[in-house]
Amino acid sequence: MTQHATFRRMQDSTAEDWAIIRPEAARFGAGLPDRILAHLRLLEGDYGGFPVDRYTHCLQTATLALKDGRDEEYVVCALLHDIGDTLGSCNHPDVAAAILEPFVSEANHWTIRHHGIFQGHNFFHHVGLDRNLRDRFREHPHYDRTVEFIERYDSPAFDADAQTYPISVFEPMVRRVFAAPKRSLYRPAVQTSQTR
Repeated sequence: MTQHATFRRMQDSTAEDWAIIRPEAARFGAGLPDRILAHLRLLEGDYGGFPVDRYTHCLQTATLALKDGRDEEYVVCALLHDIGDTLGSCNHPDVAAAILEPFVSEANHWTIRHHGIFQGHNFFHHVGLDRNLRDRFREHPHYDRTVEFIERYDSPAFDADAQTYPISVFEPMVRRVFAAPKRSLYRPAVQTSQTR
């Protein structure tokens, strides 16, 4: 990039400045799948005391979902459900959900955002927490779906001997899901920039 906008305060920006910024933003946005895959790899080797490292757990969760015939978006959500572990040690589901939100359905987003509380049903009682915290969502339309995500994919994905597909199986899916946002305040601006 050879040109830069000239404003010092956002309120002083001009249409000419944004004609420089928007194509750069589109180029940066196109690299999102690469950044996501690189960040996911940060979980490799991080066991945190678990039977498998966090990266393998994510791959196993996605493997189980794919083998079960789930659609591509669901599989990508399964793959990335714990990507927030590195930066959101106290709220990893929120981090994963924030990354996924513009690109996935409301149902998939809700499932990932709440999966920590729902997984807690399996272990919270061992660490002094209420294992039934998920019950406060019992009337929510995605409650059963999230219970199923935990029972079928997230909970059984700690098996060191289980079949685990490599990231190469999921990489094309990640690229397709993150190709363009479905829901975003910036969606019209991003689409206009991408069509130039």
